[in-house]
Amino acid sequence: MFKNRFEAGSQLAELLEDYARKETCLLAIPRGGIQIGHPIAQHLKKPLDVIIPRKIPCPDNPELALGAVTLDGEIDINQQLVAELGLTLGDIERLTSPVQAEIRRRLAVYRGNKPSPDLRGKNVILIDDGLATGYTMMAGIKSVRRESPERVVVAVPVSPASTYERVHESVDELVVLHLGPDRFFAVSSFYENFRDLSDEQLVQLLEQCNRVSSEGLGAGGESR
Repeated sequence: MFKNRFEAGSQLAELLEDYARKETCLLAIPRGGIQIGHPIAQHLKKPLDVIIPRKIPCPDNPELALGAVTLDGEIDINQQLVAELGLTLGDIERLTSPVQAEIRRRLAVYRGNKPSPDLRGKNVILIDDGLATGYTMMAGIKSVRRESPERVVVAVPVSPASTYERVHESVDELVVLHLGPDRFFAVSSFYENFRDLSDEQLVQLLEQCNRVSSEGLGAGGESR
C-alpha cells in the first residue's frame, strides 16, 4: 500500500529514468494523475502537461464506465454493456454531454490559453493514479496515437490483471508497480491517503514541474 499518490509517483519515477535522456512528454490525467506525475516530472526534469479523457459513468453505478470521451471528442462506448442495460442513443447522449463539458472545463483550468504540446516524434508517457476498467486510459491512448508520437508509454501504480493485459496491447510500454486481482478491485484501496487536491493546488503542482524543467534547461541541461 502506498502512503499517498506522491509516494507512488516517486517509485514510478525510478522506473522511468531512461526517459530523462530522451525527447519525452509527460501527460497526466487529472485529478490523481497530476499528483503521481509531479515527482516523475521533477525526477526526470521534464515539463508536466495534462490530457483529459473522461469516462462516461453508468446511470446506476457512477464508478462503472459505460465508455469514455477522448480529448478530441471521439466517443468510445462499451456496446456490450449498453445492450445489457438497455440504453438508447438518447440515453448515451444525455450521459455524454456533461462529460464533454467537464473536459472543456478542466482544459481551461489546467492548461489555460497554452497550446497543447507537440507530440510528434516524441516519447509520450501517460500518467494516472491507477487503472480500473481502463476505458479512460484507452481513450487517452487513442488521442495520443493520432499525434504520431515515437513511443506511447503508460505509467500507473496499480492495475487489475485483466485491464493490464488489455492496455498493454495498445502501448509500447506499460509500467505498473502492483497488479491486483480483478475481483473487488478498487484503485483507492492501494492508498492510505486518497484525498483529492483542489484545482488550485493541482495547477500549482503543474507550475512547479514546469518551473523545475525550465530551470534545468537554463542551467545547461539538454532535452533530447
